Amino acid sequence: MKITIPNPATHSRNLLRRAGYALHQGRDGEISFVRRLAGYDYPRFHVYVNREEPGELIEITLHLDEKKPSYEGYTAHSGEYEGEIIEQEKQRLLSTIS
Repeated sequence: MKITIPNPATHSRNLLRRAGYALHQGRDGEISFVRRLAGYDYPRFHVYVNREEPGELIEITLHLDEKKPSYEGYTAHSGEYEGEIIEQEKQRLLSTIS
């Protein structure tokens, strides 16, 4: 799910930390942010910052990783990109950072 945050007061990293997300660096070096739902690695909400224009907007993509990739060398996993739980997290995220 794509989310646009207009007129951010600070950098995306600070906003996402405030919302409970931690910095996550993938094997390929790509930076993203995750928020675990329990004390385990999965399930977790996963956010990518697609576009950031300081003071103007931040565009992120949100999804839920339900489990880690099943096969070594593959990045595909079970995930949700739409639905009630994603919508609830979107609303929580927006209310936390606004």
